[in-house]
Amino acid sequence: MQLDSRGLEITTASADAVRHLDAAVADYLDYGQTASAEVKAALDADPDCALAQCYRGYLLMMLENRAVLPKVQQALDALAGMADDLTPRERLHAEALQAWVKGDLMNACLAWEAILNDWPRDVMALKLHHTMAFYTGRAHVLRSVVSGVLGEWDDTIPNYANVQGMYAYALEECGDYAEAERWGREATDRNPGDLWAIHSVAHVLEMQGRASEGAKWLDQPPERWANKNFFKAHVWWHGALFHFAQENFDEVFRIFDEVLTTVNSDKYVDVSNQAALLKRLEIAGLDVGDRWDALAEHSQTRIHDHILPFRDAHFCLALAADGRVDMARKQIDSLFVFAREGDGWTAETTKSILIPLCEAIIAYESRRIRQGLRPDLADPQRAVADRRQPCPARSLRPDPHRLPRCAASGSAWRAPCCRSAWRSFPARGATGRSSRKSSTISAKPTARPTRACACRPPPT
Repeated sequence: MQLDSRGLEITTASADAVRHLDAAVADYLDYGQTASAEVKAALDADPDCALAQCYRGYLLMMLENRAVLPKVQQALDALAGMADDLTPRERLHAEALQAWVKGDLMNACLAWEAILNDWPRDVMALKLHHTMAFYTGRAHVLRSVVSGVLGEWDDTIPNYANVQGMYAYALEECGDYAEAERWGREATDRNPGDLWAIHSVAHVLEMQGRASEGAKWLDQPPERWANKNFFKAHVWWHGALFHFAQENFDEVFRIFDEVLTTVNSDKYVDVSNQAALLKRLEIAGLDVGDRWDALAEHSQTRIHDHILPFRDAHFCLALAADGRVDMARKQIDSLFVFAREGDGWTAETTKSILIPLCEAIIAYESRRIRQGLRPDLADPQRAVADRRQPCPARSLRPDPHRLPRCAASGSAWRAPCCRSAWRSFPARGATGRSSRKSSTISAKPTARPTRACACRPPPT
């Protein structure tokens, strides 16, 4: 038995294995590119290290690609062969991995919560829970779990700044922007390389409409994050949104062409961030040229993945926006089969939210917006898995032709009092779409909530 850098027991006789696992955790938390290599080195040092097998499976699952599932199963098979020797903490990690593979994110989160209840310094369990609680739309769980372990941490413990960054993001998702910014900035002061803490502060600035500050906050030369993994593209995406809010469209296109696409490779294309940005530009009336082509080409190879509904929705968007409607419909056929045969959170969310959303995307891109948006999907509270938003906007029920105005800003529903979240876009005709050639956008907000919001001050 060995102890890791946070004093947690690991079943192994190899100090080298523990050293490599510590390095893997640190790299994973900072969104580096060496975590997988460190886990491999740990397994080379001790092939029977159960926690290393769990970490191997976790990192593979984070790729969100069905092609990796056979390798994940190898890790699970190895864990099954050493079941009698696992500590309670290691057993819970194995259970979490098994649930994740099945698409049962809720039970995976329960296993990580059980770990944190007894071992609050298990930062890998904390980060994985943090990620999946976010993906399942449970902001209150994000906050309660991180705040529940925070008292067991201080700046003498490795990765404390990463925990601060997680707490900052949890606070932001719950609408506590002042505290979120304070914790996020403190985390980045301690660890300037923590992209999650940087990202957490960016969220605060976006939600408060502080676009100029946000652009400066993320004004980092690409080489500064050269050793970061593909998550850096999402942080750059936030930078593009800040420029979008200020109508600096040339800079938005520059970020897309010169920065976002740099994470693309033969095996990986960052469809979600790139598709979301292109669609905002199109809704604003701008011509994006042939930029959809590469996204659609990659999405076509992923229509049967169904690892995460969030990714599937963006694959559908890329296909439909590029005119590959038949392929998008094939994806929906595959989603129906998955929803019928699967179980757990992923299958249920696919059935209740993802399939109707994909149908709406196809209808919208086919210029049949009235048929594409059912009343329940036009309700902002229906569009998310979790209905516990800090500022419900139930009084805002736009007709389908006006919905694209809000769609260009991801903050519109969650921050209805934020001036930059509501923007005036070119007038639509009967189809609800503007000309792709138009490049004008009015800075004057025309859609504003009709009632005061108690959770944040009105814009000035």
